[in-house]
Order: sequence, then structure tokens, then C-alpha cells
Amino acid sequence: MSQDGRRHEIAMKRVVFQLPGMDAVTIRRDEVYRATDGEALTMDLYHPPDGKSGEWPPVVIFPIGYPDAGAQRLLGGKAKEMESFISWARLVAASGMAAVTHTTGDDPAVDVTALIQHVRRNATALGIDENRIGLWACSGHVPSALSVLMRDRLKCAALFYGYMLDLDGSTAVAEAARTFRFVNASAGRSVADLPPDTPLFIARAGRDEMPRLNESLDRFVAGALACNLPVTLVNHPSALHAFDLMHDRETSREIIRQALAFLRFHLSA
Repeated sequence: MSQDGRRHEIAMKRVVFQLPGMDAVTIRRDEVYRATDGEALTMDLYHPPDGKSGEWPPVVIFPIGYPDAGAQRLLGGKAKEMESFISWARLVAASGMAAVTHTTGDDPAVDVTALIQHVRRNATALGIDENRIGLWACSGHVPSALSVLMRDRLKCAALFYGYMLDLDGSTAVAEAARTFRFVNASAGRSVADLPPDTPLFIARAGRDEMPRLNESLDRFVAGALACNLPVTLVNHPSALHAFDLMHDRETSREIIRQALAFLRFHLSA
């Protein structure tokens, strides 16, 4: 952890898959999307390189599940300043989609809703298609992403090694939220609260060491299939948590390719 302000090692890890054009992505930084108690919450917009005039790309939003104040204490920086989010956003943009990362206040679930509203209201100025919005989230950020999907009509979501929902009497997600201080924005909700036609890509780390994470993920997948939701599950049997950053192997890269293809397909015009 980083109580002294230095960046934690995980904050400097980049996604293990690269594409040509990642360095040519254009970035519009620190646009204010919400003001609370005098604090300006901001977003960074990553735009595909060589965009053609009049052809606005879809956008992938990266919802944050932790207040930035806590992230700064633990990791030495805000979530959108972490190399993981920066490199993933560049990767998405190099794949032909725009990407949005953002700062958060004390209520990340409310903040991401405000962010989506801002993106939709200002789509023309931002140069993106407000009707084609997807999500990418991982780990403790996933409960916030699920809460957004339950409230808003989005096109799709890619969820990597995430704490999901507490189902069938389980308390795994609630306990993890207390331990790791992410916001359990989907507490008390069920798979039935998700829209029946929003495709989900779920990447599972078979050897995930986070307490009871795969218990929550496996229960979620079983519940989603019982409700006949459009779920794509990819299991990485040998991988630990955060394999997209920590496990530089071809299997990890292939799962990342599959997630990008999933997002492109479901966000296509």
C-alpha cells in the first residue's frame, strides 16, 4: 500500500496486450462532468487515431468502484491515473472505439451515472455516438458497473475477474467490500434486475486468490444462465487476479482480444 504518497506497484502495471496506434490516440483531459461541494469531478476522453469527420465512434466507459480519496491513500494516485486504466483506454481507442476514464467523489455509483448523462448531453462536442455506450470494469469496480446496467440502457459490458452480486444467501461481495473498501453499489439486487438483452462478457481467473471472488462470479453466471441472459464466459484456468496486467502470456492476450472483439461487435452501428 502507499500511505506515504508513492505509487503502488499495481498502479504502474500496463495491460499485457498492445495494438498499433495506441501512442497515436488523442486524449482530451480533465473535462469537468460533475461538481460536488466545490470539488470538480473530471473525465479523460481517449479518441481513436485518424478519425474521419462525421464518423463518430462508440464509447466504452470505465466505471470506478472506489472513492478516489481512498485510492490515493492506498495506491498513490487516482484511479484514472493508474497505468492499467490509461493503457486499457488507449487499447480501446486503438481498436476504433472512444474510451472514458474519470475521477470519483464519495459516491462512485452516483458519479458514473452523472458521467454517462454528461457524455450523452455533450456527445456532439465530444465527437462520440451517445447511442452506442458500453462498459468495461474489473475486480471491485464491477458492482458499480452492474448497478449502472440495472439503471441505464447500455449496449454491452465487459467484466473482468469481478466481485458480482450476493446471491442465494451469500455475503461474499459484502464482506469483500468491507475489507477492500469498494462501493457495493449492487447490494440487495439480483440477476433478475439486469436487463434481459444487454450482452455481458465475463472473464474469469481460474486461480483467483481474492477471497470468495470466484464464488460470487460462479453464482452470478449460474443465475444469468438460469435467466437466459446473453452471457459470454471465458475462463482462464491458470490465471490469478488481474491477469490482464500480471500474466503476460498468450492466453491472457487472447482473452483481451476476445473482449475487444465483443465490445466492437456489440457497439457496431
